[in-house]
Amino acid sequence: MKKITKNILKEIYKKRPRESKKYDFGLLIVIGGSDFYSGSPALSAMAAFKSGVDMVRVIAPKRAADIIASFSPNLAAYPLEGKWLESRHLATLLEMTESAKAVSYGKTAVVIGGGIGRSEETQKTILEYLEQVQVPVVIDADAIHAIGKKPEIVKGKSFLFTPHTYEFFVLTGKEIYQLPEKEKIKMVQEEAFRLGTTILLKGPTDIISDGKEVALNKTGSPYQTKGGCGDSLAGICGALMARGIDAFTVAQAAAYINGKAGEIVAQRVKEGLLATELIEAIPEVLH
Repeated sequence: MKKITKNILKEIYKKRPRESKKYDFGLLIVIGGSDFYSGSPALSAMAAFKSGVDMVRVIAPKRAADIIASFSPNLAAYPLEGKWLESRHLATLLEMTESAKAVSYGKTAVVIGGGIGRSEETQKTILEYLEQVQVPVVIDADAIHAIGKKPEIVKGKSFLFTPHTYEFFVLTGKEIYQLPEKEKIKMVQEEAFRLGTTILLKGPTDIISDGKEVALNKTGSPYQTKGGCGDSLAGICGALMARGIDAFTVAQAAAYINGKAGEIVAQRVKEGLLATELIEAIPEVLH
């Protein structure tokens, strides 16, 4: 078991060669949002950019996509017809994922779940997409609920789960909220091993395991209970996954970055912390 320090960043953020070109540092697809929730995928996308990914493509239902595109000229948002993710969108999701994989020479990852909703059709579509996709995926929020219905699809896939304690229960059926930290660590490791995946359990201490090793992250602030701070974490994870880094290393680095950025902002504004400000602080952590 190891405690994560800033040294984890040295494994990832090396000096860029002068001849670097677009997509050398990844292309991320963010799939999320619905008629009511538009902020989540936008926050993930902006956090990914601040973490060094070269390009982000957001795929969301039309209202969410239109709002996201208006946030910043940095954001490219593809609108899906309708108010939420439906089965008719599956072919588009798969086609756009393969297109991204081709243009980036394989340096592609996906973040899915933020604000996407839990209707039966949406959850079924998420499952069908994840069964077929062949790139690394960060599975967050509502997408964790989808996998909880069919966890057997996880094995053999390059997936990273980012649950809080309730989402961990949804994914595994194991209630750990009131367990002491030692027991939580054991449970996360056992469930990551059983599912054949990597889990980043968010909390006062982030617990990360790939079923073999365990790492603990102590950065972060109690003010990061604000909405959107989990979306920024998912975006950072996605940016690093798109570089081709293994999920266990990605989870450690992302947890450290997100927590440290939260600390920086909390020192200045305490109760006024916003996810957008946390994202703006990411470069302070990296450099």
